[in-house]
Amino acid sequence: MEFLTVGLLLLVPIVYLVLSVAAIQAGAFGVEGAARHVARIVADGARSSTDAGSIDRVVRVILDDYGIDADSAAVTVACETPACDQAGERVEVSVRARIALPLTPAVLGPESATSLPVEATATATVSRFAGAG
Repeated sequence: MEFLTVGLLLLVPIVYLVLSVAAIQAGAFGVEGAARHVARIVADGARSSTDAGSIDRVVRVILDDYGIDADSAAVTVACETPACDQAGERVEVSVRARIALPLTPAVLGPESATSLPVEATATATVSRFAGAG
């Protein structure tokens, strides 16, 4: 009987830890993938494809694939020039999001108490052929 009690007391926190780590890892993969894809789009595409609407759509699709609330995400694109279209220019994209911990009720307080921030940064170089075509 003692073995079952101790086993159950140890099993519940371990299962919660595994679920939490899995959610955080999925969030890290999601923001990293979103940052990488946005950096590629900005570096490879024409300026018309790098408008805020296109970037927002890409981020929403990728974050939805990983189960992350896209409304909690923030995307920052930094280039040396405003147009991000000079050959050899480096484009840096940062994506930040909050990952909700599993099985945490809203009663525990504000969102910051029941979620963790994750951030990823990706850098891409504008191709010398990006404007050709």
